[in-house]
Amino acid sequence: MNMNLFSKEMRRNAFSLMLWMIVITLLISVTMSVYRTFVENQSKVMGMMSLVPKGALQFKGISNFNDLLSVLGFYAANNVIYMMVLGSIFAIVLSSNILLKEEYDKTAEYLLTRPLSRSEIFLSKLAVLSIHVLLLNLVTSLAGFICMELVKNGPFSFKAFLILSLYTLLLNILFGAIGLFLSTLVKRPKPITTLSIGLVLVFYFVYTLSKITESTEAIGYLSPFKYVKMDAINPAYELDLWHLLYFVGISLLLVGLSYRLYARKDIYT
Repeated sequence: MNMNLFSKEMRRNAFSLMLWMIVITLLISVTMSVYRTFVENQSKVMGMMSLVPKGALQFKGISNFNDLLSVLGFYAANNVIYMMVLGSIFAIVLSSNILLKEEYDKTAEYLLTRPLSRSEIFLSKLAVLSIHVLLLNLVTSLAGFICMELVKNGPFSFKAFLILSLYTLLLNILFGAIGLFLSTLVKRPKPITTLSIGLVLVFYFVYTLSKITESTEAIGYLSPFKYVKMDAINPAYELDLWHLLYFVGISLLLVGLSYRLYARKDIYT
C-alpha cells in the first residue's frame, strides 16, 4: 500500500463521507424522536395500521406491531433500513468509482507514470474504501445508540444492538466488494453510479417482495438483504454463523477476483 496515494484518496472522499454521515444521522435522529409519541398513542396507531393491507406492512418489513413498541424493535424496523439501503448505496457508489476515477477523469497517467505497482494502487484504494465504510457504520450506529438511550422507556439488549450493527456493516462491505468487482469489468472508462444504485435497489426490492407472501419467499435468497437477521428483540437473537460466512466469503471472493482483474486490465489514460 502506498501511503501518499492512500492519503490523497482519503482527502478526496472525505467530504462525501461526512455528507452521508450527516444525512443518515439526521434521518435516524428524526425517526427516533417520534418513538415516545408513537408508544403513547399506540391505540390510535394500531387503529390506523389495521386499515393498511397486511401485504403492504410486510413489504415495509413490519410483521408484528408489538415489535415496534420496543425501542430496539422500533429502531430495527425504521433506522436500520437507512443503514441497510443508504449505507449500501454509499459503499457501492464509492467502490464502483474509486478504481475508475482516474480513467474517466483522464488523469490515469498520473498514477501510471509514478513508481506505483497495480498492487499498491489497488490495496491503497481498498484500504480507503474499507475505512470509509467502517467509519460510516461506527458513526451512524453510535448515533442510533445515543438516540435509543435518550428515548427508551425500558432496557434493551446492547448485545442485540451490536449484532444488528454488525450485520449492517457486513452488508455494506459486501456491496462495496460488488462495486469493486463491477468496476474491473468496465471496458471503457465511464462512471457506473446509476448501475450501482440500481443494483442495490433491485436487491432490496427482491428482498421486500419475498416478505409479502409465502409463494414469493424463495426469491429472497437471491438478495444479500435476506441474510441480515432483523428480529433483534427475539431473546434467541444471535449472529448466525452461516450468514456470517456468506457475507465474509462472498466479499473476499469478489475482492480477490477484482484484484486479479485489475492487475491485468488495460487502463485508459
